[in-house]
Amino acid sequence: MTIMFDKSAPPRPDAARSAPPPTLETVPVTTRSAGHARPSAGRWRPGQLEFFVLALLVLLFAQPWLVDELGSPAVRTWATVFVAISVQALPFLVLGTLLSAAITAFVPPSVFTKVLPKRQSLAVPVAGAAGAILPGCECASVPVASGLMARGVAPAAALAFLLSSPAINPIVLTATAVAFPKQPEMVFARFVASLGTAVVMGWLWARFGRPEWMKPMRRPHDHGGNGKFETFRLSLQHDFLHAGGFLVVGALTAATLNVTVPKHVIDTVAGSPWFAVLALAFLAVVLAVCSEADAFVAASLLGFSPTAKLAFMVVGPMVDVKLIALQSGTFGRGFAARFSSATFVVAIVASYVVGWWLL
Repeated sequence: MTIMFDKSAPPRPDAARSAPPPTLETVPVTTRSAGHARPSAGRWRPGQLEFFVLALLVLLFAQPWLVDELGSPAVRTWATVFVAISVQALPFLVLGTLLSAAITAFVPPSVFTKVLPKRQSLAVPVAGAAGAILPGCECASVPVASGLMARGVAPAAALAFLLSSPAINPIVLTATAVAFPKQPEMVFARFVASLGTAVVMGWLWARFGRPEWMKPMRRPHDHGGNGKFETFRLSLQHDFLHAGGFLVVGALTAATLNVTVPKHVIDTVAGSPWFAVLALAFLAVVLAVCSEADAFVAASLLGFSPTAKLAFMVVGPMVDVKLIALQSGTFGRGFAARFSSATFVVAIVASYVVGWWLL
């Protein structure tokens, strides 16, 4: 049956009602013309239960081998170092994340604009020194600095606070004193080298920095719009889980280095002052250990000089892989490349000079 339409006159409403509906023979309908896609068959993907069962099976069949291997002296030493670092650092990690979350939730950013001097050359050291009073983790320092700039704080001062806050706050200095119980000069050296690096980088940005290098973007893990206590809870949850994961990675790496790397290799690397400092500085960038726990990792790196350990503790809270990623997402890749590279160089020079002077 074929329906014919007269183009000379419009169809009458009653004719439209009486006309039979089109069939597949008269008006062919395809899937593409109707706008519907043919449903595809779903693929099976393993979930958490399947992975858990697989892990249990692997442990079951590997039980005889694990019993023999876990009893070896090397594995016992590895486990001892890992547990010692984790247990010593965990209380400071919890306390640091608690204070950081409290500051994020309850301290308004307008406090900084009221306290800091208007002149950049004076605002930079004041903002750097403020890091000793207001603790914050590395992850929180980037969005805090971005928020300070949005509220009128000079970028040089905000960047100085970004570097100093996770490096010289009371929690970090107390953890350093516990990690190096018979070396109080290590605490003072860390404070001087870290504060000096933050202030110098702030002054360098004030002198050579260009606004077009910095492209503010959406701030990471921003909890705006929530209540203060909800912001506190979310910040605490994020900071603790994030920093705790990097603590485990750092403890695993430090324990593995102590067990697997031959002593003559460590002696060769540690024998050269400059090479030892560079080696531990690059290790700090890769490990990305939180500042509340990096002192315990540094103290466990036996064979290295105090200056090299100082470089590990100064570089880590200011330049590591997660900070570079956060800075890239917040201020732009061009800024992160320039600022991180310059901070790395300044931190190494400051560590070497302060270590030669105090250690």
